[in-house]
Amino acid sequence: MSDAGYGLLDGKTGIIFGALNDESIAWKVAEAAHREGAQFALSNAPVARRLGSMDELAEATDSPVIWADATDDEDLASLFNEVQDEYGGIDFIVHSIGMGVNVRKDVPYEDLNYNWYQKTLDISSVSLHRIVHHALDTGAMNDGGSVVAMSYIGAQRIFSKYSEMGDAKALLESIVRSFGYRLGQRDIRINAISQSPTKTTAGSGIEGFNAMYEFAERVSPMGNASAESCADYTVTLLSDLTRMVTMQTLYHDGGFSSMGISDQLVEAMQDAFQNDDDDA
Repeated sequence: MSDAGYGLLDGKTGIIFGALNDESIAWKVAEAAHREGAQFALSNAPVARRLGSMDELAEATDSPVIWADATDDEDLASLFNEVQDEYGGIDFIVHSIGMGVNVRKDVPYEDLNYNWYQKTLDISSVSLHRIVHHALDTGAMNDGGSVVAMSYIGAQRIFSKYSEMGDAKALLESIVRSFGYRLGQRDIRINAISQSPTKTTAGSGIEGFNAMYEFAERVSPMGNASAESCADYTVTLLSDLTRMVTMQTLYHDGGFSSMGISDQLVEAMQDAFQNDDDDA
């Protein structure tokens, strides 16, 4: 990709949720959107102010930062009103928000703390519904716009250590489809990107993440997709080039979602099983 970009988002404005640090997918999306000519605001929960470095990204992309809790209706209404004051209206929203409370506290799926479970769903999934609702309710979202949410194949398949986050991503993808029908009446499209395991701060909080990452790397014909390549793909979904693509879960995973098993994984398993037999 040329450092100068192709101008795919020239004249477009938006808001990007979820950048924490330079490992974040949302951070890479912001850099790619800036490269392609977009203007946008950055948002994250107020608690992220002390955990991340979003002010650096804001300076690099010449973007305002609007702190807002994506699970709080008043915060979101205020955010979209402020965005309207800044841009008049927006053409895109990127949702890259997720947190599994039980996962981070190593609570097994069959013994979930239901208060934490509800918090996980609220942060990781219902927040998308709230964001789109307030974008519409405040009049901030322009006709013909695009909404993109970040998902994972754990919404469709069971990865034991992913636990409650699989439920959260399944709900997220359902919200994409349900809103897609309604948004289409204004030519607004909404899609989810099912991304490879990606080495981010959020990903590292999942026990067994490294094993999930290495498994996908061995199975995917092209290996795991990086955060940078995900950002480039996201840009295409924010551009007019994909103006008829909506209500989809789009797999950006190097082919993992179409694979059963690979020669590389078979060989690794054969070696492991042989070692077990030798030890016995």
